[in-house]
Amino acid sequence: MTVTLTTPTLETERLILRAPKAADVDAYAALFASERSQYIGGPKNGEDAWEDFSYEIGHWAMRGFGYFTITRKGSDDPIGGVGHHDQPWDPEKEIGWFIFDEKDEGQGLAFEAAKACVDHAWNVLKWDTFVSYVDPRNAASIKLAERLGAVHDPDAKFPHPLKTWGLVYRHPKPEAAI
Repeated sequence: MTVTLTTPTLETERLILRAPKAADVDAYAALFASERSQYIGGPKNGEDAWEDFSYEIGHWAMRGFGYFTITRKGSDDPIGGVGHHDQPWDPEKEIGWFIFDEKDEGQGLAFEAAKACVDHAWNVLKWDTFVSYVDPRNAASIKLAERLGAVHDPDAKFPHPLKTWGLVYRHPKPEAAI
């Protein structure tokens, strides 16, 4: 049996943000097997990475939005993930991001992808508010959240199961989205 989900594709100057697919799981598992995943709940073994990847696909089915796989235009090779979350245990809707390999960092790709998701949240999903949950040790993610215009909100609640040690960055609503 095949289940088909309708997942939008977002396009930026250099990137395609598309639905995750089974072929992406190896890159996902490799990230979560490495120390690079320490700020996003890893490292994890292959079984746990598969469950998380399956969860990401299931989020689309249950919520109608979720994480996109980031690819460069002209290539279908996954370089990361970015997208929207609204989990039952989260106090607020969230936008998050990750890049699979260090070779793809420092080029503004995560910013470009996250900016497209922020715009999508305001203009298509019509969210009233959302945040990004960031590990305080993840200087690159803090810098990205701030570059997106998000502001640290010390009064906002951090979600379970990550408890209370993280930072919450609130994305201000632009005038055009009001």
